[in-house]
Amino acid sequence: MSQSEDADGSRIEDLEVMVAHQAKEIEELSGELAQAFETIKRMQRAIQGLTDRVGTVEDIALPKPEAGKPPHY
Repeated sequence: MSQSEDADGSRIEDLEVMVAHQAKEIEELSGELAQAFETIKRMQRAIQGLTDRVGTVEDIALPKPEAGKPPHY
């Protein structure tokens, strides 16, 4: 094998190592992204539950406006 072929083989091997590393990183990032989306969904459900509870408390605690005529009529 000549020096040129050795250099080319080394460069190809370096590229293969780099591609393998990038594939591993992409897989790890994909897993972290999936976890983040699950966390976001869980938080959205919690916020919706709290919003519903606050709405219920407001309905109970705040008096309803009367539908009658104002006193100056």
